[in-house]
Amino acid sequence: MNRTDRLSAILILLQTKKIVKASDIAERFEISLRTVYRDIKALDEAGVPIGAEAGVGYYLVEGYHLPPVMFTPEEAGSLLIAGKLVQYFSDESVRQNFNMASDKIKSVLPEGHQEFLGEMEQHVHVFHTPAEKSEIFTNNFLTRVQKAISAKKCIALNYFSQYRKEDTCRIVEPIGLCFYGFKWHLIAYCQLRRDYRDFRLDRVKSLEIDAQTISSKAGISISDYFSYHWNEEDLMQVTVRFDKSISRNIANSKYYFGFYEEEQYQNEIIMRFAVNDIEYMGN
Repeated sequence: MNRTDRLSAILILLQTKKIVKASDIAERFEISLRTVYRDIKALDEAGVPIGAEAGVGYYLVEGYHLPPVMFTPEEAGSLLIAGKLVQYFSDESVRQNFNMASDKIKSVLPEGHQEFLGEMEQHVHVFHTPAEKSEIFTNNFLTRVQKAISAKKCIALNYFSQYRKEDTCRIVEPIGLCFYGFKWHLIAYCQLRRDYRDFRLDRVKSLEIDAQTISSKAGISISDYFSYHWNEEDLMQVTVRFDKSISRNIANSKYYFGFYEEEQYQNEIIMRFAVNDIEYMGN
């Protein structure tokens, strides 16, 4: 990326966030902090009103807006691919919002770019087997969960515990959303269990944003949560026997749960996992 393109990209980045750290800019564009400082100075000298907070980061002065951004065909193509994935790896609430956002973007593209997207639309597909399609995203809670996280509000949910084979009503303090094993998961502090839990969204029967504000218990990050559960200390061996006909359904997700070996027989597969939380494994 040449410097002119980088300056434009930094300006766009500043417009997308309230404040941006110099280290984040350096990492994003793979440049040194010294280069970041020079680029910020260049934008300031060009008349862009950039503010700075010592030890915090840079921001655009309130009231400053860029003119509408034009996409290159390659950038528009990347949005097309993202849209294809959204159709299969999100719920209806996200799909509707993405489609509306996509239509707004397409409406301001030059005619040539629109023709490019129309052509690519016919040549990019994401396929699932019938079994996979029937299992994915049976509710519309993703957007509601995002709102709760942003507002720092608790969530009231009715959840089916696969481990206990029962429905429970819970108040949870959301930490974040995570996608793995072809499922969306809500990571949250559960007030009922008084511990952090991983809730598969396809097992949630109902979900509402609660008036209660989250406590400091929800202050950890998703990375902190998984670092704890993937800690190598106090690991237990779990052996699971699968019918061979369904083993392919977990072929892509088994590694998330500490899989380390398997034995194949005529009609079944025995898999072994190393875990430090048996309920997390059962989930």
